[in-house]
Amino acid sequence: MAGHDDDDLIDFYEDDESPIEDTLEPWNILIVDDEEDIHTTTKLALSKFEFEGKKLSFFHAYSAKQAKEILLNNGDFALVFIDVVMESDHAGLDLIKTIRTELKNHKSRLIIRTGQPGFAPEDEVIQQYDINDYRNKSELTSSKLKNSCYTALRSYRDLCNLERSQYGLEEIVLATSKFQQSNNQTEFISHLLAHIVAVAQLEGELCCCVAVTEKNAAEHLLDYRVLAATGINNPDDLNFQKLPKEVQIAFELAIATKKSVRSDDCFVGYFCTDAGTINLMYVSSPGKITAVEHNILEYFSNSVAVSYENMTLRSTVQESQKEIVCLLGEAVEKRSKETGSHVRRVANYCYLLAKEYGLSEIEASQLKAAAPLHDVGKIAIPDNILHKPGKLTAQEWQIMQTHATEGEEILSHSSNAILQIGAIVAGQHHEKWDGSGYPKGLKGEEIHIVGRITALADVFDALSNARCYKAAWPEEEILEFVQQNKGAHFDPELVDILLANLDAVRKIKVSFPD
Repeated sequence: MAGHDDDDLIDFYEDDESPIEDTLEPWNILIVDDEEDIHTTTKLALSKFEFEGKKLSFFHAYSAKQAKEILLNNGDFALVFIDVVMESDHAGLDLIKTIRTELKNHKSRLIIRTGQPGFAPEDEVIQQYDINDYRNKSELTSSKLKNSCYTALRSYRDLCNLERSQYGLEEIVLATSKFQQSNNQTEFISHLLAHIVAVAQLEGELCCCVAVTEKNAAEHLLDYRVLAATGINNPDDLNFQKLPKEVQIAFELAIATKKSVRSDDCFVGYFCTDAGTINLMYVSSPGKITAVEHNILEYFSNSVAVSYENMTLRSTVQESQKEIVCLLGEAVEKRSKETGSHVRRVANYCYLLAKEYGLSEIEASQLKAAAPLHDVGKIAIPDNILHKPGKLTAQEWQIMQTHATEGEEILSHSSNAILQIGAIVAGQHHEKWDGSGYPKGLKGEEIHIVGRITALADVFDALSNARCYKAAWPEEEILEFVQQNKGAHFDPELVDILLANLDAVRKIKVSFPD
């Protein structure tokens, strides 16, 4: 393991165990009572009270009405002490109903404290009202008051943890769904950075993810690849050596111990895939990361690792499919004495036109993958017609036209999304906007958009490059032809898009020469 010596790892581990500065938010306590002395004595008795390192912050209400306003405006309260008799004999009990029913607050712990138990008998109140304790003021000593606080705060803490865990797991499920929809690493990383804050619910200082593979097994050399990091927009800065030293050390400690690393202010998730790749996720926070948050981050980091591996495998399969389709398209073109570069140029022209037309990334990418199959039906055309250098006779032209129907028939039986689009492309790329095309004489928007796009891309490329029966046309003549056939052969909107993006079109042409 390169980069840092063992002393660095020891120092990091020791720092991990050291206490951090006490910045914990206090427990909010609301005292609802119309007697000033009760407020004073309660605050005095609990002045030094702490639970899990957090002190108490007191809020005061002298009527049920005032208490409701405070509860509405000041967020969650861990504990509410409520007197029964205030502005009315049952004001406190009415407040309890308001808290639970109207405010829909089922998390705050409610303790009845009454000096007049006759107005609210204990058995009846506990049975009918959603409270957590019932105390007679005359019996409530300082010790019993503290014990009630411990019990109530433990219950409140557990409810908060359950709520936090539920929210975190819901966010993990949502994030995982987004990961599964990602078609490439860029989309995956975008979803990751968007969801990490929601999942962790931390004021994250830094979040970064790294994939580690072994470059040299004999020398135990590791290749650290930074996938994403918050605050880094330049891809060149996604370099392991450019990460903060404490982050590098934390990652190396996780690898050395083969487990996740947890400390008060950071979390490092460790997950080794079946393929042997180690996935690491670092999250830091200026405040203390609780055990619940560590557990949620653990689940999330595992989900990220599995989803990333699945996305990588899916991308590999998809790229393999696209390459096979492209090679098949090239094989068809070579049979008809064309170059394989034709299908690659047409595919890229189609992608450009599709994106500019407004198709989604998925739709444009699928068209790009399917476009090389536009002439697959030519495998059914006899060589004497396919390779004829001169003009075809009427009968030969009729046979040549069948390649569109043949291509659609070949591809239409597949359930693969790319081949389904390929079937449309093969069957419709010789249809014309004015209805004079073949094989079905479709007109205007009766022609599927992928057919209209491929028609323009195919003709543009065919005119731009030499064929066995013609020389390449100059660009200005091609553009003139395209303009003349706007609204006749070609979709007018697509012609405008092509002409508005000539620089991009020329780059594609140069990138795939014959």
